[in-house]
Amino acid sequence: MGKLKKKTGVYYLVNAVLTAVLFTVLFLLISGKTLNNYWSGIVVLVCINVVLAVSLNLVSGILGQLVLGHAGFMLVGAYASANFTRAFVTNGSMSLYVALPIAMLIGGLLAAVFGVIIGIPALRLRGDYLAIITLGFGEIIRVMANAKFLLPVTNGAMGLSVKTFSSRTDPGAIFVFAFVVMVLVIFISYTFGRSRHGRSVIAIREDEIAAEAMGVNTTYYKLFAFVLAAFIAGVAGGLYAHHIGMIDPSKFDFNRSVEILIMVVLGGMGSISGSVISATVLTILPEVLRGFADYRMLLYSVILICVMLFRPSGLLGRYEISLPGLVDKLLHRKGRAKTEEA
Repeated sequence: MGKLKKKTGVYYLVNAVLTAVLFTVLFLLISGKTLNNYWSGIVVLVCINVVLAVSLNLVSGILGQLVLGHAGFMLVGAYASANFTRAFVTNGSMSLYVALPIAMLIGGLLAAVFGVIIGIPALRLRGDYLAIITLGFGEIIRVMANAKFLLPVTNGAMGLSVKTFSSRTDPGAIFVFAFVVMVLVIFISYTFGRSRHGRSVIAIREDEIAAEAMGVNTTYYKLFAFVLAAFIAGVAGGLYAHHIGMIDPSKFDFNRSVEILIMVVLGGMGSISGSVISATVLTILPEVLRGFADYRMLLYSVILICVMLFRPSGLLGRYEISLPGLVDKLLHRKGRAKTEEA
């Protein structure tokens, strides 16, 4: 037991060091202008999409419920955080460095409230029925954002301008926030999946009737996973709003929800590592293919179809990548091979 804890501690330490190295390299590239504003923005967008994919994976992968309205929670978080910074940063009473974390937290909490409101009736259903209800919720939120009676809050179809960091004076500021949020969300999701509560959620995914018979409070855990995913999506929405600088309700439609779902399915339902990889690839790939303007979306679609045909469980299935674990396995295999030779 002591050796297992020690090995787990070493794994966490190695992953922390690798994360710090990745952050340092990217921050130096962005702040030093080695990466131009365009590619710096893509890096931030990768972080945001990873957060969204990992959050949806909590519901669609770990819990096993199909949700098609994730962009609705993102929209709620975007407007809530944007209105907070507009109120306190525009008049100079608060710095954006201080206001943005508070704004993202407010956006996440309001999205969680909507998650409770929609989750209590929706989670009584499952499969296609749950997907349709969440799809309807996402569209209702988008239509309400365009409504005239909410104009002071959303500014209707004209969109809402948001205070952002200057790319000239603070080139790496938004990246720091995006990267920190991404790392926290991955860590929370990973530890949740391996906790007692996460295993209860997985038990519901495998067999809800059997889980309930074993004493698992299925209603509580289904709602908990759904609300947690909504909270994280709201935080990502606030981050997205302050990265782009303008909230357009049309950007949070059904296609956006499907785009996030594709990232989860392509990476593997239930695999956090798969969600990270697929979100990164599917964010960068369309930009790389911009040189093939006439065939870009065709190539993009063909790649997705091929992956689904030859790897229907996703790139990683439910497998998690651990670099220290891979090194440990390789060393173990080498040691066993030497023993057999001897």
